Amino acid sequence: MIKFALAGNPNSGKTTLFNCLTGATAHVGNWPGVTVDKKEGVYKKCAENIQIVDLPGIYSLSPYTPEEVIARNFILDEKPDLIINIVDATNLERNLYLTTQLLEIGVPIVVALNMMDAVEKKGDKINAKTLEDALAVPVVEISALKEKGIKELMDKAYAASKRKREAVSVLGGSKLSEVISEIKTVLYNKKTDEPLFHAIKLVENDEIEIKNHPKEYETVKEYRDKIKDESFGDDFEAMVADERYKYITKHFAKAITKKDGEKNSLSKSDKADRVLTHRIWGIPIFLAILFAVFHLTFSENFLYLATALPKDWVSLQGTWGEGLFGSSDGIASPGVILFNLLDKITGSISDAVAGGMEGATSAWAQGLVVDGILGGLFAVMSFLPQILVLFMFFSILEDSGYMARVAFILDRIFRRFGLSGRAFMPMIMGFGCSIPAMINTRTLADDKERMATIRVIPFFSCGAKLPILTAIAGGIVQFFAVSNADAITYGMYILGITVAILSVIVMRSTTMRGDTPPFIMELPAYHAPQAKALFIHLWDKLKHFVKKAFTIIFVSTILIWVLSHFSFGWSYLADEQMESSILAGLGKLVQPLFTPLGFGSQLGATGWVFVVAAITGLIAKENVIATFGVLAACLGYAYNGDADAEGIIAASIMISATGITIPALISFIAFNMTTIPCFAAVATAKAELGSKKRFNYTLIFWLVVSYLTGTVVYLVGSWWWTVFIILALAALAVGLIILYNKKKDGKLRLKREEE
Repeated sequence: MIKFALAGNPNSGKTTLFNCLTGATAHVGNWPGVTVDKKEGVYKKCAENIQIVDLPGIYSLSPYTPEEVIARNFILDEKPDLIINIVDATNLERNLYLTTQLLEIGVPIVVALNMMDAVEKKGDKINAKTLEDALAVPVVEISALKEKGIKELMDKAYAASKRKREAVSVLGGSKLSEVISEIKTVLYNKKTDEPLFHAIKLVENDEIEIKNHPKEYETVKEYRDKIKDESFGDDFEAMVADERYKYITKHFAKAITKKDGEKNSLSKSDKADRVLTHRIWGIPIFLAILFAVFHLTFSENFLYLATALPKDWVSLQGTWGEGLFGSSDGIASPGVILFNLLDKITGSISDAVAGGMEGATSAWAQGLVVDGILGGLFAVMSFLPQILVLFMFFSILEDSGYMARVAFILDRIFRRFGLSGRAFMPMIMGFGCSIPAMINTRTLADDKERMATIRVIPFFSCGAKLPILTAIAGGIVQFFAVSNADAITYGMYILGITVAILSVIVMRSTTMRGDTPPFIMELPAYHAPQAKALFIHLWDKLKHFVKKAFTIIFVSTILIWVLSHFSFGWSYLADEQMESSILAGLGKLVQPLFTPLGFGSQLGATGWVFVVAAITGLIAKENVIATFGVLAACLGYAYNGDADAEGIIAASIMISATGITIPALISFIAFNMTTIPCFAAVATAKAELGSKKRFNYTLIFWLVVSYLTGTVVYLVGSWWWTVFIILALAALAVGLIILYNKKKDGKLRLKREEE
């Protein structure tokens, strides 16, 4: 099978094109660095199948970032049959910088002029034939977002892959041509692959090339005194970059015809950025947008009804759909309506199974199937609609280009605490899943920044934690009749972000001190998200969630039911005898440890259920609500005579049975949000951190932070005046950090003076 590589700048539409060609489920993000590892797929509409490899988005082939090293090594070492160079036609001259470097490698190339629809909308024109003649490689106009020109691109690419292409450079007429030619000849005689590319990189003082070709680099040093420039002196790297841009302006710019007055006018994206990236209003706008997303997803009363409107159609009293669209007070949000619908369906299934098994099977078999397996699975599955709705909104914000602006805005804040805005990108990915977010930290050049980011990524609540937030928030609203679930959930997400920022401040001020790396990012133009890419993303999340539900969670619910219905002597126990079960014994053993967090010894005999739920969540966070579902079935029977243990009802039953307070419930959420993530995320962190010592410290870090966070939330929520004690302790900690840093800096100064 022949192999094509997709190479291009970040935000050039490269991953969108990859999805068009392969139909793969790769996530389309609108910020630099979303594609950390290469992604592979197959295009099947040519004379033979073509393997498509999606390389990381890069600005050049110089080894300044991990993405550039990945792309460069793949092209040079794996030698694809052709490179499709995706070029953002709205920023043609800047994107062609990478093109001039790719031309220096003897691999067939086709240039895909992407976003041509946006160029035409602006009133500009690009002559593809003129550009093709100047580059001496095929140039095809496409729109990956609208899937236009894709067939023509692949047909030309397939034809070009069958022809050899000689490496050429735009630096032939520059001051550096003589030294480049001399080194190229030496490398050619040594039978080095791609001698032109390696020669130019040596002239650029490329670290990798200097290490691999130290003798040839001596020739470069000899030329430094001979060739000097008024602007750059003997900085050959800057001279090469300048020569490239001069050539691009002189030979390629003539292919562009801009609309009259375009240079002096602001685009719609520029006008929007004046508001959305405003120095003062940018962050409040982001928080308002975030709240709107949570209101649309979790609000029980999204729209309040006027008293003049008939309300029976909303509550559907006496029918199967009662309460589906809300209550007599108002209409529920789209997320809650979908949640209610699935809850009705799963409830009907449970009732039907229970009715079918009643009298036909033994009590323990019915309990295992209905209360154990179905109760646990449906408790988790009932939140699937809200998870997908939330992911949909986040995907829209991301694919529209807004999340790139958020990273730009937060860079101003993050930089003060030792992180660049680039670190926010993997953090925000943590809202989806911690695993790809941790992998995405490979885009961070500074090792200490990378380690700090990996440690705080779990504090950005992933989709697996969403059922915990929703169930507890719904239980609080239902049992205590206070506030809205959306406000509680939104507050917990803000708490997670706040804990992450505070943790970073502490780490970067103590054990991980260092310079803040520079952050350079091009803000992509705003555009409507592609419906196909959006649904591919949601389908991928749905498959992942369902697969987890019917594997890890399925096994966990069976295990929890067995442990809660058998004694240490393996005698079967009825629901009301759960206090004598193996699970109860284990839960009571560790229950006192959680007393400072509010769900320990103070809850009495049944308080262990929250402890057990938190511990099972260490395997997979969905297990917390699955455990609620199984245990609440028993508690509901014993206390309420209600065995419907799905989602919010399960949480309400556990609240009623244990007498837990609101501060303790909020503490329970905070602990589960910030503690050790699921086993899969832990394994990813271990692989990414590389060192066993770093990994062990990271586990301790998660445990300490979650324990302290839960304790602070419970104390302040229960006794407001404790906030002053906590602030005093925080001030003391800050003072100690300052003294520690001064002492350390003093030792470093003395050491330098001695040297």
